[in-house]
Amino acid sequence: MYCILDIETTGGQFNEEGITEIAIYKYDGQEVVDQFISLINPEKPIQPFVVKLTGINNAMLRSAPKFYEVAKRIIEITEGCIIVAHNASFDYRILRTEFTRLGYDFKRETLCTVELSKKLIPDQPSYSLGKLVRALGIPVTDRHRANGDAMATVKLFKMLLAKDVKKEIISSLIQKEIKSGLLPKLLDIVESLPSKTGIYYIHNEKGNLIYIGKSRNIKKRVNQHFTDTSGKSKKIQREVFAVNFEVTGSELIALLKENEEIKINKPVYNQAQRKSIFLWALYQVKDKNGYLNLRLEKADGRKKEITSFTSIQDGKNSLIKITERYNLCQKLNGLYETQNACFQYKINECNGACIEKESAESYNVRVEEFIREMKFESDNMIIVDKGRTIDERCAVLIENGIFKGYCFYDLNYQISNIDILKNIIIPMQNNRDTRTIIQGYLKRNKVIKIFKF
Repeated sequence: MYCILDIETTGGQFNEEGITEIAIYKYDGQEVVDQFISLINPEKPIQPFVVKLTGINNAMLRSAPKFYEVAKRIIEITEGCIIVAHNASFDYRILRTEFTRLGYDFKRETLCTVELSKKLIPDQPSYSLGKLVRALGIPVTDRHRANGDAMATVKLFKMLLAKDVKKEIISSLIQKEIKSGLLPKLLDIVESLPSKTGIYYIHNEKGNLIYIGKSRNIKKRVNQHFTDTSGKSKKIQREVFAVNFEVTGSELIALLKENEEIKINKPVYNQAQRKSIFLWALYQVKDKNGYLNLRLEKADGRKKEITSFTSIQDGKNSLIKITERYNLCQKLNGLYETQNACFQYKINECNGACIEKESAESYNVRVEEFIREMKFESDNMIIVDKGRTIDERCAVLIENGIFKGYCFYDLNYQISNIDILKNIIIPMQNNRDTRTIIQGYLKRNKVIKIFKF
């Protein structure tokens, strides 16, 4: 017997979320035999982004039952059942946390439809619930509401049950009670970590570094390592002895430190990042007609790149946005294969470089504008971002286009005087990865200030 559920929460810091809505369908493998659906008064405000996502607001929940009023019904309907959810570790953790607040030790076996889908329906572009059910033709209504998402999971699970004819895969993925919560050792580690931006270092019993990571919420990210069921996460869970951390405040500093320290320390479970983490790059190529083409290719250290990406899909997505923003041609940038005009020209969103209607000189001005914006080859600049405390700031120094390092400071004269700044800078390596990290961060994020000197 299965209980397929979905939970909506208030959002907020790890283990401080409250339930706003719950939907549970009791499923016997053939049909739904019982159900429980209810809004819940979390007795705390809902985060604004959650209101926008779910449509559930504080006013809707004022007259809703509090969790303790529905707790008995949840225990009864899930008794003797395996809890099934899409990203079950999240929903199960939220439920256990609520019951723990009531002094009740809620334990059930769990089954995650994300992990099940990866085994039974491999090679999907995304395993998020919305994208997966659309790809499988499963109808879904009331997305991001507990009832709609739970019913979509019922239909998905029914399909997965049918595909696992011998039920061997499902049996292998059921998390038994012994694994239902974090082991005491792992729980103690998680509780000691801050919900802040920074770097974390996972050590084994011999003191060896086995993994380095960065996160905007260290506690939440480490907890994900400890509850995830992937092969790498299970190895980390078996070997972890201690987790150290360094709060950076700025995500840019965290990204730069993670990149450098992985390359220096070479942790066994950071294999993909030991070398360059940016395997694809964007290059400019002048074609026979004199037009500057932007080409996404595998990174080649012998060629001068404009910027680089962690994956080909990341590169394609960025190139599409670049083409749109600078009114470039999809055909020239390799996004649309045709012997004639590109599709964008047909809908008046391309000026006709693809059929030489727009001159190369006019077209290349916009390409060069993009290239110029992406580079800081001769720039002398200081990037100022958040520090580790309210009164502190961090500074990233780039001199003659070369990344020199970073520092934290309290007083403005420390960065307005370049000689003082150079004395307090913590030096770091300058390489193509650091350039791409800084370029990408400046494109995606708003920093406090940029000084040019």
